[in-house]
Formats: sequence, structure tokens, C-alpha cells
Amino acid sequence: MALKVVFTLQFLAFVSALLPITIIPINLTYPAVFNFGDSNSDTGGIQAGVGFPIKRFCNGYLIIDYLVTAMDLSYLNPYLDSVGAPSFQIGCNFATGGATILPANAASRNPFSFGIQVAQFLRFKARVLELLASKDETLQPVLPFEDYFQQGLYTFDVGQNDLDGAFYSKSEGQVVASIPAILTEFETGIKKLYNQGARNFWIHNTGPLGCLPRIIATFGKDPSKLNQLGCVASHNRAATASNEQLHDLCFKFKRSFPEANVTYIDIFKIKLDLITNYAQYGFKQGIAACCGYGGLPLNYDNRIACGETKNLNGTVVTATPCNNTAEYVNWDGNHYTEAANQYVTSQILTGNYSDYSNSSNIQCNISYANPTLE
Repeated sequence: MALKVVFTLQFLAFVSALLPITIIPINLTYPAVFNFGDSNSDTGGIQAGVGFPIKRFCNGYLIIDYLVTAMDLSYLNPYLDSVGAPSFQIGCNFATGGATILPANAASRNPFSFGIQVAQFLRFKARVLELLASKDETLQPVLPFEDYFQQGLYTFDVGQNDLDGAFYSKSEGQVVASIPAILTEFETGIKKLYNQGARNFWIHNTGPLGCLPRIIATFGKDPSKLNQLGCVASHNRAATASNEQLHDLCFKFKRSFPEANVTYIDIFKIKLDLITNYAQYGFKQGIAACCGYGGLPLNYDNRIACGETKNLNGTVVTATPCNNTAEYVNWDGNHYTEAANQYVTSQILTGNYSDYSNSSNIQCNISYANPTLE
């Protein structure tokens, strides 16, 4: 089930408490979206890039799918998938599963780090402008107009994998100490985009990393490492530290580039509230994976991924999906279900979890429809 949001061309929202509180109408009907990130917003990039067997890391739609639907745009095609002449007129998705902000190295599972994604965008824009200049009418319906690059929305959901991966070889203190370097790399990337004409930045912070079943199964074997929700406290503290610094970076960026419109979205707060109060929002499991093996409380086993069949201790088992995915917040131990993504998006669109470094006025009317997932 996908979320359809009909915009009234104005939004009702608040301005960050750090700035003078003024309400100024703004038109948020963006003509295009350019997305950067990891598996939280990958719509097929890693599948096209390295032959990964799935298109979306979910049982259905992602937050980015719901957001573009909210702007009455079609779903974003991945930059890496050019087979079949896809349309990029309303934007392009550069996100790939497993991506990090820091540059990939020989041990990285994904070579398409944030810097590479930005470089891909630069190539994409340059090539689009070349093709538009050729006046080839057959290309007009599939390419963004030149002014879309300045008028469009640039969305970011990346950084979780930097923290996640670091914990496998570093202490909590060392992970937290690495955050400034991670965010410096992120700032370098968004500056390049700004210099290429980007003006509208929509930035998601990192969710409660310590509440993922995989993290709990790996780092939470000692009960003293868990908080009152059963999440790994160290990972959530690191995510919080990263988010605080990312928030500061957003306002620093706005001060340095007054023409930039920067929206910071507190994904951590939305998801933590959902995990904490899942029953209140119609879910039956807040942490356990829907698609996994092992049963409650986590239904997750590091030895077998969602959909796999393996011989474990002499028994052939399969990590199968739950009967009703809408009852689960977590999909596969690492990602959220379509139902959870839909709920998170509905909360994003209230404006209650956003800080705007420009004065904005936001309003939306929400209804539900059932488009077909491509």
C-alpha cells in the first residue's frame, strides 16, 4: 500500500528554535528529486551495479517512494540502471545499498560511497545538459529540464553504515571520535552539489541503530549492553552523537550559503517512538524481524538472511517472511517494513520532526492508494 499525498501548495510547519520564528508561505511542488544514500532509499542501484538479487531492501515501498508520491512525482529510477531507457525527467536516484559516506576501500562491500554518488550526479548533469543542447526531441520526455537542477529537491539518507561498520573494529569512544571526519566528507559532497546549482536540501539523520535485530543479536548478548527497550545502548548513543553534529552542520551550511534551503529530518525520533509505542500505531512487533529465522524475541540469526535456505546444525531451514508484514516494524533484521516506512513518512509530512534553516509554511492532505510497485 502506498501513501498518496495531495499538496495544497502550502505546508504548515515550524521554524527551528535557533532562528527567529516567522511563518512565510512557500511552494513545495518540486519538479524533480535527486536522491543520495544507502539501502534505506535504494530503488535498484545496487542491483544494477553489482547484480544484487533484490531491488528494494523491503517487502515493498521505501520512505523515498512515499516522499516522491507526496510530491505527485513518479518513482525514482536508479542512475546505475540504464537498461530499457528509463525516464529521469523527474529526477534520479544515486543511492545504493551498503553505501557509506566515507570513501570505500578494498574491504568495502559497496564501491558507491557518497563521494562516488556525487561524482555520478556531476556526470549525470553534464551529460543531460549536453543532450538537451542537441535538441533531440526524442530525449525531451526522459530528461530533466536544465532549471530542474536548481529547482529540484536534493534528498539524503546516508551515514548509518559508517557507524554500523565501525563498531565491528572500534570501541564506542573511537566510533564517536570518527564522526567529525564522516561529516566533513558529507559536507564536502553537499558543497559540490551547491556549487552545481543545488539549493534545496532535505537531510535525514540516522535512525536508532541499536534497535535493529542484527545489531542486538551481534552486540547485545550481554544484557548489560541493552537499554530498557532491549536495544544496544552504545549504538544508539553513537547515532545520537552523529545526529547532533549533523544538525549543527546543517545550520552551519545555511549560514555559509544563505541561498540554501536546508531541512533536517529527525528520523531517529520518529523511529524510536514507533519502536517504543508500536502497539499504539497498530503493530504487533516493534523489534523482531518479519523475515528471519529463530523465533521471538528477535527472529533473527546472523547465519541466514531473509529468503535463504541453509543447513544449520544438520537441519535445513529457511528464513521465511511472517504471515502479516503489516504487523511488524522490522522487515529483515536490518531494514523496515513497508508499513513502517509508510508510518514514518506520514510523521515526516506533519512537519513536527523537522528543523528548517529557512522560514517555511507546510501543509498537506493525506489519503491512501494502492499503486503497483515496479
